[in-house]
Amino acid sequence: MTPELATKRLFLRPLELADAPQIQRRFPKWEIVKYLNVSVPWPYPEDVALTYCRDVALPEVERGESWYWTLRLKNAPQQLIGLISLCTKADENRGFWIDPEWQGQGLMTEACDAVTDYWFEVLKFPVLRVPKAIANETSRRISERQGMHIVETGEREYVSGKLASELWEITAEDWRARKRTP
Repeated sequence: MTPELATKRLFLRPLELADAPQIQRRFPKWEIVKYLNVSVPWPYPEDVALTYCRDVALPEVERGESWYWTLRLKNAPQQLIGLISLCTKADENRGFWIDPEWQGQGLMTEACDAVTDYWFEVLKFPVLRVPKAIANETSRRISERQGMHIVETGEREYVSGKLASELWEITAEDWRARKRTP
């Protein structure tokens, strides 16, 4: 089971099927999807959030392959503002999105720190790897702030097309050292 996590300003609540309507309203925005994997349908059809939660995300959670959290402000916990996940897929261990209305406030950095800590300290994985488009400056800055480094470059297919891509990595040892440094 995916536990609830919390940061200074956020509740990270385990994904539920009941979250699908809010995801359907918030997610289909070009600013969110353009740097996501090409497997995300675009334009985003009606009821795809429900199908995704029911047929993909929640079954992965049940099999112990993934952990999904909805992002909710502590001062408005009924309102879903984004999603973050961890996954055991090779070279693709974390993914996230946040509604543009709440971008640029450090909220996703808080969420990434919480789930990265969970990855290493609870799940006990030795390394976290995340691919991202080089053009996705915001996501790259989060990886930089977390002490991650680039281990591979190439091209990948995104919703917006084939783009130059990087694979970022941090080890459990590096994560723990970063946490000890004031």
